[in-house]
Amino acid sequence: MSEDRTEKGAETRPRSGAAAAPAVSLSPCLPVSLSPCLPLVVGLIGGIGSGKSAVAAEFARRGARVIPADQLGHEALRQERVRQEVVRRWGSQMLDEKGDIVRRKLGAIVFADPGERKALEELVHPFIRKRIAEEVARAKADPAIRLIVLDAAILMEAGWHDVCDRLVYVDAPREVRLARVARQRGWANGELEDRERAQLPLTDKQVRADHVLDNSSSLEHLGHEVDELMHRWGLAPASSCVPPSSVSLANPVAPAAGPCRDPDAS
Repeated sequence: MSEDRTEKGAETRPRSGAAAAPAVSLSPCLPVSLSPCLPLVVGLIGGIGSGKSAVAAEFARRGARVIPADQLGHEALRQERVRQEVVRRWGSQMLDEKGDIVRRKLGAIVFADPGERKALEELVHPFIRKRIAEEVARAKADPAIRLIVLDAAILMEAGWHDVCDRLVYVDAPREVRLARVARQRGWANGELEDRERAQLPLTDKQVRADHVLDNSSSLEHLGHEVDELMHRWGLAPASSCVPPSSVSLANPVAPAAGPCRDPDAS
């Protein structure tokens, strides 16, 4: 069962990834069920392999507009200025035969060295933040949109959660997450650990969340969790059977349509 923390002293939470950041009041639009302040902007947080993208797809099926920050990151790497800086710093071997950045090669470098990772973040994060702001504004301008979901792996680490009214922590046991990333991405245990070291500890993320959503089981269970959460927000799901066509980007790679979306997707 999803855990709602908005009535357990979670009216305030840190808005920064730093543990010592002062608590800042949540949006005065809360609780949603008692307020006309819509659309609600929800950020998804959780461990690698917890299934945040699967949760985003479930929200999309229920009428949410999803902003997938991973796609914005890919968009950033396609910018000519970024490509030139990547080649200047890490060499032309970072490019494939078409001249595109090979993200797996670049990732192997930056996730093994905090200094290199910081250099890449300084290069691409301003672009991603700008695009997130644009997509949120575009979604808010649509009167049909009542819920906006931001799916970003490093939402809190990058400070992008400052656009969110609520944070939802997607929970799954470590062994489940390990199995998922091994199956879906071919990662070994060491690669998961390298990437997790680049993120906030899961305990820090969970304590900052307004809600905890369990994604350790079946797709049906996940759907019930999402329905319960939307009910608590006063946002009755439009339908759990419509295709997830609400991805916000101009040329989206939408989550898989239909009722068989893999709950393991992250």
